[in-house]
Amino acid sequence: MARGCLQGVKYLMFAFNLLFWLGGCGILGVGIWLAATQGNFATLSSSFPSLSAANLLIVTGTFVMAIGFVGCIGAIKENRCLLLTFFVLLLLVFLLEATVAILFFAYTDKIDRYAQRDLKRGLHLYGTPGNVGLTNAWSIIQTDPCYETVKMWLQENLLAVGVFGLCTALVQILGLTFAMTMYCQVVKADTYRA
Repeated sequence: MARGCLQGVKYLMFAFNLLFWLGGCGILGVGIWLAATQGNFATLSSSFPSLSAANLLIVTGTFVMAIGFVGCIGAIKENRCLLLTFFVLLLLVFLLEATVAILFFAYTDKIDRYAQRDLKRGLHLYGTPGNVGLTNAWSIIQTDPCYETVKMWLQENLLAVGVFGLCTALVQILGLTFAMTMYCQVVKADTYRA
């Protein structure tokens, strides 16, 4: 009975992590595509010039792929160390996201003022040598959405952003549950064998 339960959790966790890994591949692919075709087009911040959409997607995609890979191998091999590593990494990501969300909502006004001030500083660098990514980003912003338009869009779509965040949290909690359940089942199976 316990072996059948372990097998069921094993394949569920493998499928979950395979989707997680594929999602990371997709994010990484979009990041690489943006970097190759658009350069640093989304670099608006003069304080953080390497903080571009392409770089964020590349780092995020690589990290998600690594976590998914550890989870897949841990599930298939029924390896306690890899399962525990997956659990800890996913828990750290979950706690980091929760902390960022709490800080964002607690300091929304300060973040808004800082963003406006930083964007104005970046606008002063528009067209200057060595700031091609910033110049391209500002050209796009000036022709399509301004800061207030983006802010208004986010406020209008707050429900969708919230649902996305909630779904992401639920998927992560599901992954944590799978990992810990499987870890406990593997420990129990190893204890019975000994």
